[in-house]
Amino acid sequence: MTPEGIRGEIDAAADAAGSFDPLRPLLTRVAYRMLGSVADAEDVVQDAFIRWLGTDRSAVREPAAFLRRTVTRLCLDQIKSARSQRETYVGPWLPDPLVEEEEEDDVTLPLMIALERLSPLERAAFLLHDVFGVEFEEVAKTIDRDPAATRQLAARARTHVRDARPRYKLEKEQGLQIANAFFAASRSGDMGALGALLAADVGMWADGGGKRPAAMGPVLGHDIVLKLHRSLAVLFGKYGSTLVHAGTINGLPGFVTREADGELQTTALEIEDGKITAIYVMRNPDKLKHMH
Repeated sequence: MTPEGIRGEIDAAADAAGSFDPLRPLLTRVAYRMLGSVADAEDVVQDAFIRWLGTDRSAVREPAAFLRRTVTRLCLDQIKSARSQRETYVGPWLPDPLVEEEEEDDVTLPLMIALERLSPLERAAFLLHDVFGVEFEEVAKTIDRDPAATRQLAARARTHVRDARPRYKLEKEQGLQIANAFFAASRSGDMGALGALLAADVGMWADGGGKRPAAMGPVLGHDIVLKLHRSLAVLFGKYGSTLVHAGTINGLPGFVTREADGELQTTALEIEDGKITAIYVMRNPDKLKHMH
């Protein structure tokens, strides 16, 4: 290739990056909420950039809409292969944890789990319209359905995920206080204090992905969750568990710890009426790589 040709390619790449990079955070949020995986979301967004490089950008009136459409369609393709992998996943599956300083929207971890039960098209219609505020006509173009069918998809999705959406907004400070109290009680073995934090119907889900020890199914009920933590407290007392960060994890109060095996772990807490109703623990090292 001639020097002029090389310069032309460099200029074209710079032009593409100049219009793409400001949209990258939004596109990554769309992809992550579609897929539940940080690495897969980043791969999809990078694939979208490569396609953007090869697009006649002068003919694109609205780059944001064009790229959001591209990312969503790539995610729909990705979901098909991801679903077959989930069928053989060891133990409960949880989305990759995101430690957020500021919540961008109300897509909390329970809602992300509920989205997994939707069809790919329901998930796309709900996220694009209800979360990202895209008009139904544009959503319809994105998923290649007519607007009436797209509205029905979003309505069905809304019905399925209604119970997973927060019924009221938890004050951030209250959530962090409860998370800190949970960490202190669970690590010190103060079962009285821990029991007082838990709702009667509390449930616990731990995702080890077959890579680290974790319960193979949900642990349900106050007494059973407390019994499990009594056993864990013995291990914490013997081998240690260090608090790395307390904050918001996938929209829920929680904390990041470094456990005795040197690996990170996240714990996110769903709280209602001042009591912990659900505990979500991520232990799978593959899903924690982006936090190192």
